[in-house]
Amino acid sequence: MNIDSQTDEFHHVQTAHCENGVTTALLRYHGLDFMTEPLAFGMGSGLFYIQIPFLTVNNGPAISFRTMPGAIFKRTCKSLGVEVTRKKFSNPAAAEAFLDQKVKEGVPVGCQVGVFHLTYFPKEYRFHFNAHNLIVFGEENGRYQISDPVMEDVTSLSKEELSRVRFAQGPLAPRGHIYFPEKIKPITQDMIRKGIVSGIRRNVRDMLSIPGNFAGVNGIRHTSNHVRKWRDKLGLRKASLYLGQIVRMQEEIGTGGGGFRFLYGAFLEEAAAYLQDDRVSNVSEDFTKAGDMWRASAIKMAGVYKGRLTEQKDFEEIADMMLEIRLVEKEAFQKLSSLKLGK
Repeated sequence: MNIDSQTDEFHHVQTAHCENGVTTALLRYHGLDFMTEPLAFGMGSGLFYIQIPFLTVNNGPAISFRTMPGAIFKRTCKSLGVEVTRKKFSNPAAAEAFLDQKVKEGVPVGCQVGVFHLTYFPKEYRFHFNAHNLIVFGEENGRYQISDPVMEDVTSLSKEELSRVRFAQGPLAPRGHIYFPEKIKPITQDMIRKGIVSGIRRNVRDMLSIPGNFAGVNGIRHTSNHVRKWRDKLGLRKASLYLGQIVRMQEEIGTGGGGFRFLYGAFLEEAAAYLQDDRVSNVSEDFTKAGDMWRASAIKMAGVYKGRLTEQKDFEEIADMMLEIRLVEKEAFQKLSSLKLGK
């Protein structure tokens, strides 16, 4: 696959999750037409689970169902030998000047932003979350042209609006983070296959072998143990708010817990075709099952949050559901590990 130069025009790509979409759209712009959202997510080892100790988000537990912001783009590009530029700034004026230069050069760039002041978002989706990603691909009538992958169409932001979200304060503050592919060499089918295998191996390690109780499948058990104690320890109102926070992290930030599992299943389907190995596609069914289970748990948690379910047994049932999910995901990654891909 010979990649000589970028395409002439940037094309908006709507996806389920922002960083997958930015990665997919930027690489397609540079001629990697094979890139899809599931492939970017899987090559970037995007599936994860962690309850971050000693950190709260919106006055609730800090839980993530995906890897750290920026890792998907970085890992996917690295696996394909794509050189990238990434910068952060302490000075908003310097950040704007660098962005303006790239816009003048006609280079689409990814930006990390906070969503609380993102004016084109519906108000109900604006909360303090600083790891959203979008693409700036031009300027028109003094406004930046924006491709936000979770939106159906392109939109725009004024210079003041974009600067405000690029320098949002709080956990995961973006500090004007900007990134884009720099150099892309010819991509072969063998490179794609190796990228897929390395992505799977890294995800197996992240979910099964990270020490401690906070991350991977053990992190799911860690949260389950907390859920059992929240009603008695925190009181019903605060415990309900905590469960509502999990639902928000799970279902409203990107594709969330259930959606990420469906996406990983789709990646394994694509991976099986590249690797010509049906065993890989068979494991995808386990992640689809896990996705369904996460969605069911979110419905139960929402019932507590909305005051329909108030008993300790409801918290016990949610905790048990999480343990069942942990088992499904653990066994799925163990199956992937046993395939000995690439050997």
